[in-house]
Amino acid sequence: MYDVNQIRNTVILGHGNSGKTTLAEALLFTAGSVKRLGKVDDGTSSMDFEGEETKRQVSISAAFNHLSWNKKEVFLIDTPGDDNFVNEAKFAAQVADSALLTIGAVLGVRNQTERFVDFVQNRKMPCLICITKMDRERANFQKTVEEIKEAFDLNPVVLYLPIGAEANFKGVVDIVGNQALMFTENGQCESTEIPDDLAGISAELRETMMEYVAETDDDLIEKFLEEGELTDHDLKAGLAAGVREGKIAPVFSCASLNNAGSSVILDGITELLPAPDQCAPVMGTDPASGDLIERAGVTDAPFSAQVFKTMADPFAGRLTIFRVFSGTLSGDSFYNASKETSERFGQLFIMEGKEQKSIDKAVPGMIVAVAKLKETTTGDTLCDQNAPILFDTLEPMPSVISYAVSAVKDEEKLFSALTRLLDEDLTLRLTREEQTHEVLISGVGQVHLEAVKEKIKRKFSVEMDLAVPKIPYRETLKGKTTVQGKHKKQSGGRGQYGDCTVELEPLPPGEHFEFVDKIVGGVIPQQYRPAVEKGIIEAMEKGVIAGYPFVDLKVTLIDGSFHNVDSSEMAFKIAGSLAFKKGVQEANPILLEPIMEMEIIVDKDHVGDVMGDLNSRRGKVLGMDTAGKHELVKAHVPQSEIQLYAPDLTSMTGGRGTFTVAFSHYEEVPAHIAEKIIAEHAGS
Repeated sequence: MYDVNQIRNTVILGHGNSGKTTLAEALLFTAGSVKRLGKVDDGTSSMDFEGEETKRQVSISAAFNHLSWNKKEVFLIDTPGDDNFVNEAKFAAQVADSALLTIGAVLGVRNQTERFVDFVQNRKMPCLICITKMDRERANFQKTVEEIKEAFDLNPVVLYLPIGAEANFKGVVDIVGNQALMFTENGQCESTEIPDDLAGISAELRETMMEYVAETDDDLIEKFLEEGELTDHDLKAGLAAGVREGKIAPVFSCASLNNAGSSVILDGITELLPAPDQCAPVMGTDPASGDLIERAGVTDAPFSAQVFKTMADPFAGRLTIFRVFSGTLSGDSFYNASKETSERFGQLFIMEGKEQKSIDKAVPGMIVAVAKLKETTTGDTLCDQNAPILFDTLEPMPSVISYAVSAVKDEEKLFSALTRLLDEDLTLRLTREEQTHEVLISGVGQVHLEAVKEKIKRKFSVEMDLAVPKIPYRETLKGKTTVQGKHKKQSGGRGQYGDCTVELEPLPPGEHFEFVDKIVGGVIPQQYRPAVEKGIIEAMEKGVIAGYPFVDLKVTLIDGSFHNVDSSEMAFKIAGSLAFKKGVQEANPILLEPIMEMEIIVDKDHVGDVMGDLNSRRGKVLGMDTAGKHELVKAHVPQSEIQLYAPDLTSMTGGRGTFTVAFSHYEEVPAHIAEKIIAEHAGS
């Protein structure tokens, strides 16, 4: 396990329902790491073990395991494909050495596949393509390969051609080995002659592969042009080199539910994918100088690692999971360069699904975990204190949907649980809306927040309610008026008398409130004038027309009268409040609504749909830009129109659209909408 050259570290990526977890399960079973072939559908998978995953039959969190095959140690990361949990896949892809890209033989290339291919290409990761579910009705290997060629610049090369399809999927043709491999029990194969009906296409594929492999290396292309072919040795060596350099993506076929083709994929992982010491060094910065430095994946380099996942457990505490990039970690402490502190730990583990196995040291390529760290969080760089390095922080997917969160019973327990989950999931945000006094929980999508709700109930035995947040409208006025406010109560007991005349007028947006005292002489004694201002400020908080805070108002106190005995601060406070409420009604009061600035990234085919939809939401498109292969649409849209925009954009673009949103400014609510809001307030 500690020989770096024998370690493989790979992440399984692919769109939802492409069979990632089932593939992981089959690989583990074939290699003997698990005793039974678990299934996602009946909740027995060793990689989908969280309650929410079993219930929904989808992966929600990245899961980890390892296996031994051909004297190699393979560390596997199984990731979610659902848009709501794609951040787990993103972080895992940023620390893995290589990828298995799964694409279903029935569904083919989906819109979401593009995102996972981007993860692979952004890091130039070596990649094997697994066309899964070959045993399903309408499975079409050739069509899927053509879709991959058309959609992506991956240079897919068929390494194993399926023999049969659907219920008749019974083996593969090994293009390099020039043989047929028929499936036997437990994911294994036995060699035989290539069926006659596949001999022609097999020869063509071998020729194509030679061309692809030759093109990756100058010496090989020269040899190929001179001799017209490559030897088996050259082909195998060139193929492995081409894969490791990211120039070729070999294509496999499998049916993992029946464990058909697993041993072939395991051979591909161990023979074609790189060991950590064969990968390019990882780049970081020197915390002291800011200079770029590198760490090679070898044991005698200084230790360095990065935390890419934190798991909250009510019993075991926080479990911190990190990938070792260089050096050897043993002992009981390491330096956290991100927090500039040393951390002690009790035991090193490797993850085996929901179980953990203790180890005495960790070397490059290994994914390891420690429990109960105090300071360390996701994204932190761990290293040798005598050779510090900082890796780029992991940027989570943006939070795009928010709900007001409240406890069904125990509020303190709920927010304690949420705080624990914020450590685990960087796409979750908790904020307080000052005006509405609501606590908002924000996430990547509706399903994401519903899964958080389920997890909190299961793990921490506390229930939370999610509600659509209130819109923080505001009130102001457009006109100018002079008005008297008089409070007089002089029957029985101590009397009350306060009388003020004020001028109300609008201020420029954002200036909130200004009070000017223009009293000449002693018509209102000095000690009572601040009470007028205080009464107006308190009344502004509650609004006049719809109960929302009043803003951007200038009040000038110009006249009034008082009573020697009955006047008091309270009386003038009430008088100020009365004057404000009366004056607002006379000075063309209006409602203001928050306008959000949106940036929507979408493929060219859906730009028209998105812009039409924004117009229907009272949005103003500010402009368009090109963002790589996509279009970037910028717009101002009222907050009330986009509260649940995330699922709408997903259905409109087939999952291809993403967006960010931030507060921009306030604008007047159109009269017909303002009337409804005011009527609702009056009826409440």
